Amino acid sequence: MNDSVEFGIGLRRMEHIALDAKAAEDLGYQFVSTGEHVFFYGPVGNGLIQLAAAAGATTSIKLMSAITLVPLYPAALLAKQVATLDSISGGRFNLGVGVGGEYAREFEACGVPMNERGARTNEALGLMKRLWTENNISFNGRFNTLSGVTLAPKPSPLPPIWISGRSEAAMRRCALHGDGWLPYMYTPERLRESLATITTYSSDVDRSAAVKPGLYIFFAVHEDRATGIKMATDRLSLQYNQDFSSLVGKYAIAGNPDNCIARLRAYIDAGARTIILNSACPGEYVEENERLLAQSVLPALRDTRDH
Repeated sequence: MNDSVEFGIGLRRMEHIALDAKAAEDLGYQFVSTGEHVFFYGPVGNGLIQLAAAAGATTSIKLMSAITLVPLYPAALLAKQVATLDSISGGRFNLGVGVGGEYAREFEACGVPMNERGARTNEALGLMKRLWTENNISFNGRFNTLSGVTLAPKPSPLPPIWISGRSEAAMRRCALHGDGWLPYMYTPERLRESLATITTYSSDVDRSAAVKPGLYIFFAVHEDRATGIKMATDRLSLQYNQDFSSLVGKYAIAGNPDNCIARLRAYIDAGARTIILNSACPGEYVEENERLLAQSVLPALRDTRDH
């Protein structure tokens, strides 16, 4: 396994997407990412549109949707949008895939039954790869029908697909369709176990390369440990509409720089090599949170051979 570790940062402030993406590139992050919902507990944008703005403001940093709610899109439309974003960014786009489900009303509003979201995602992933590589495609599936169509232009090479989630079904999806695994709300121990499970599932399918091990995690770093922990607790409790006071220590990176280095190292030791971090702090502290992470935490972790 490659010992180098890549780090990405979530673009949380919609009104500053372009500026924040450029700042992340200047700070040395390897990825910028955005998530999405149609409706949620608070304001949230569309990931592909936000990343298009980020692409125009940057030149080298990679872009990752973390994550795109694949079952809410017709497969052909999503294939077109991904191909377009990959083209305008010069091949920098990485597609993060999730099935959602945290907010049932957005599925109702989009006319997608919640109990179909996994099956829709699986069908879409296989079909999108065909649209990106084949011509004159006809397809009659459970959710999609194509009658001799060709997508152009096509992305070349294909954008990496990162499968997110927490379930066994997501791990199986990753083994079958994913280039990388990007779980969230995981402990280091669960991350290690999931990578072993995906390796087992991968032995049953035809893969040209091993799954890249990643992680999506929230963070709040502050010179005062208690302040960092409180920031993360308050933000995640609001964002997910539940009490996170007993969960931050398990599922987030929070505290002073030394605390954050130690916790991130545990995830790296468990196998993570691409880590996408998203600020869990007040809006006015986002810039300082990301600067402190880049300058006081990550330099100690970019190469696992250092320890």
